[in-house]
Amino acid sequence: MMRNAKNKRKAPGKNFRKGISLIELAEMFPTEESAVKWMETAAWGDERCCGHCGSVNTYETKNRKPQPYRCRDCKRYFSVRTGTPMECSPLPIKKWVYAIYLDVTSLKGVSSMKLHRDLGVTQKTAWFMQQRIREAFSAEGSMFPGPVEVDEAAFGGKAKNMHAKRRKKLTGRGSVDKTVVAGIKDRKLNRVAARVVPDTTSETMSRFIMEHVDPDESMIYTDGAVTYTVLPNHESVRHSVGEYVRGQAHTNGIESFWAMLKRAYTGTFHKMSPKHLNRYVTEFCGRHNIRNLDTLRQMEHVVALMAGKRLTYRELIADNGLDSGARS
Repeated sequence: MMRNAKNKRKAPGKNFRKGISLIELAEMFPTEESAVKWMETAAWGDERCCGHCGSVNTYETKNRKPQPYRCRDCKRYFSVRTGTPMECSPLPIKKWVYAIYLDVTSLKGVSSMKLHRDLGVTQKTAWFMQQRIREAFSAEGSMFPGPVEVDEAAFGGKAKNMHAKRRKKLTGRGSVDKTVVAGIKDRKLNRVAARVVPDTTSETMSRFIMEHVDPDESMIYTDGAVTYTVLPNHESVRHSVGEYVRGQAHTNGIESFWAMLKRAYTGTFHKMSPKHLNRYVTEFCGRHNIRNLDTLRQMEHVVALMAGKRLTYRELIADNGLDSGARS
């Protein structure tokens, strides 16, 4: 029995995961009430929690809509939406459940155009829903035991595909004029962390690495960039001379993550503006880190992460100093 389970995990893809078909999803959530009940269980477990103050000293009110619970400590009414990205959303919980399902089951992400057609909402609403679901994956940082692979990737489109007017503004080649994303993958845990960084200097990359691993304790594998030469416990491969693997030294794991993200960029989203790029990166990190879970567990994981992460439209579109990519 153990041998069969072990062999099954070695089969191609994630065949050991239990998925949910659209038919099964429709049967699981036939009504809005069933969706709300599932959402409450996923968010609170066995103990209801106030979305305002975190107290579990709560009770159910007679008038169940729109906020059916009240906290005895802060005296405020709340629902499962309170204090989450779903707060103040007029959309039924059932549509949020379907949006989360489509997000976690789409390896290369789901576009706002597809979401708007599948859910029967406007494209603007679908885009806002996606950004709020991505918000759930934010602040999931953790320390890795190592060994780790570290690399960076540049996003910004190819010069040959740009309008001549924009192409004239380019100041260099390669990653110049592009947005840089730093990434780290732990081989032991098979977890990934990545975020947008201002540059690829030794100071910036060292700071990023120390956020996730102790460089004095864990082995760090990188490519041959001079940026990493200051690191202790460091070994690299020289891509410039065709060397990609030397013993344990390689960056194939983190480069596989970049490959998935860039396929999503090219095939699904077509454009990720610098202003919102970090949200896309965070989402793909989060989905990578839960990819071995069954689909229902992935959905429950996303709902649990939503607590305390409200995101308003004003906050979403606020100027953060980065280009939104919107047409002028």
